[in-house]
Formats: sequence, structure tokens, C-alpha cells
Amino acid sequence: MTFASLARNLSFFGAGFALLATAAPALPQDGNDEARLRRLEAEVRALQRTVFPGGDGRFFEPEISAQPATRPSTTGASTTAVTDILARLDALEAQLQRQTAQNEENSNALRQLTERIDALEASGTRTTASAPAGGMAATTGSAGAARTVAATQASGPSAERLAAVQAIAKPQTEDPADDEYSYGFRLWDAGFFPEAQQQLTMFVEQHPDHWRTTYGRNLLGRAYLDDGKAKEAAPWFLKNYQEDKTGARAGDSLLYLAEAMIALDDTRRACIALAEFSETYPALAAGRLQGQYEANRAKVTCD
Repeated sequence: MTFASLARNLSFFGAGFALLATAAPALPQDGNDEARLRRLEAEVRALQRTVFPGGDGRFFEPEISAQPATRPSTTGASTTAVTDILARLDALEAQLQRQTAQNEENSNALRQLTERIDALEASGTRTTASAPAGGMAATTGSAGAARTVAATQASGPSAERLAAVQAIAKPQTEDPADDEYSYGFRLWDAGFFPEAQQQLTMFVEQHPDHWRTTYGRNLLGRAYLDDGKAKEAAPWFLKNYQEDKTGARAGDSLLYLAEAMIALDDTRRACIALAEFSETYPALAAGRLQGQYEANRAKVTCD
């Protein structure tokens, strides 16, 4: 039985007890009491079928026998009716006792399940808090690893990383825009990809018409691609190619776009980018970028 069905059964039991509390049986005085008793029996059977929909014989009593086809004599009719009703009330009471016992069993099962869940959650929290970051995936699984990554990101870069980034000097020349690009290049070249992404994004947004912008967009795409983020890299490569196909790094971006598509297992778009590159930049395909072009072509099978 699942946690949800267990809780649902308990709610049905509560409704049934409220129903029985409002319909306490009494010795019948006339035909109206007989009708009330029949309704009570029907309601108990309905409650049983709601709580135990399978119709298991462990929970269902056989239908109470119907009244005899031939009634006894008039002098004994009253006594026979009272005896029959008392027997049926005894049967109802026995059924109610069994349902009460079942309710207690379900309550205990629910309590034990809740305690186990609480214990497991508490154990997982303690493991996550005490385990080293390097071994988290092995000790707590993917969920623990995800929590560790989130905690690391929330805590920010370490003091050592900040010091290493600050050690990279920013150029100071007569072209401040070129200095911004060059600083982004130095961050990328040192392997600080997130910092390079931030720096190069600022550069291309603030200097869209600078002669270095074609380099900046291409390098920004590479900063994402080298960081394992091909999905974020692809739009920058495509934008650099489309903005200015004669730009100094437009051909490079088209070839890197094919690499991003290969990384994303998108063979169709990778082949489109490779075909566009060979048609638009034949000199690059046979010259400076020949090795990269042929390596990419070897990774996919294009029609």
C-alpha cells in the first residue's frame, strides 16, 4: 500500500465513524426502525467497499440473510422481528470492531512510515553537510552532488581563485575598448572561463562597432564552449557569423558553430554549418582552418 492510498483510507475511516456516530442503533419500535437499520447496513457495506475496493473476503461479511419468505404466526411475529434485528445489530457491531482494529493498524503503519522518512531525510542532511565536496557524488548520489554544486556556487569563488584572477593584469593603452577585449582574452587564456564570459559579454555589449568585436563574439563563444556549455556558445558563434560575414573571425565562428552542434549531438545542424563553411570560406577550409575543418568533418556523417 502506498503512502497516498494509506492516508486516503484513513480519511475514509474517519468519515465512516462520523456516519456511525450519527446513526446509533436502538431497539425498533415499528417499521420505521426496520428501515433505519436497513439503511445503516447499506451504509456500512458502502463504507467497506470504499475503504477496501477489492471486495476481499477478509473484510466483508456475507450479506445478512433476508427475511423468511413465510412469516410466522401473528402471535410470534413481534418476537421474531426483535430477535432478527438484534442479531443483525450484533453483526454490525462485530464489523465495526474489525474496522476499528484495521484503522489502528493503518495508523501504526502510517506512523512508522513517517518516522522512517524523517530518519532518512535527517541522515541525508547530515551526510551532505559532513561529506567532502570531492567525494559527494560517490557518497550521496546525484541529489547530494547537486546540493554540493549549488552550495559551492552560492558561496562564490575561493580566495585563491580571486587572488589568481586579480594577478592577471588589465592592459592600459590608448584604446580602452581594446584593453577590455585583451583582458577578456587573458582571462580565457588562463582558463578562467566564467570570468572571461563576464568580461567579454561586457565588451561586446558596450562596443558593438569596435574592430575587435568580431574577435570578442567569437572568443565569447569559445569561452562557453571550453567551459562545457555548448548550448550557450552556439548563439554567439551564429551571431558573429550573421552580423558580418566578412569579419576577421566570422569564418572561425561558423566552424566553431559546427563544433557546438557536434557537442550537442545535433548532426543535422553540424553538417549544415560545415557545408556553409566550405562554400563561404574555401580559402580558410584549405588553409588556416583546414585541420580543424577536417577534424570536425570526421566526427559526423553528412549526406
